[in-house]
Amino acid sequence: MSWHEDFNRSGLSHFINSPAGRIFRIAAGAGFLVVGYLFRTHTLGVLSMVWSVFPLSAGLFDLCYVSAVLGGPLSGTTIRGRNPTAPTPGVSGPGR
Repeated sequence: MSWHEDFNRSGLSHFINSPAGRIFRIAAGAGFLVVGYLFRTHTLGVLSMVWSVFPLSAGLFDLCYVSAVLGGPLSGTTIRGRNPTAPTPGVSGPGR
């Protein structure tokens, strides 16, 4: 099994790609942006604003950069489709 498959089946991936995870990423990105703006005269403030692009875009556009870096799909919709969190009633398969 590849790294991206292992990651996309993990609890962290299920959380990150859930609606609650998207809200968390948007909130985290907004937090980095606000802190960066407050400290915009410092190097770390500017870096914080630049970094905020990643969680904001991931949450707003339903992207998973970790999966993409590991060689998997970028789209959260694709990840959820390949790895459902709960088994479908009446469907059997490996591990069910």
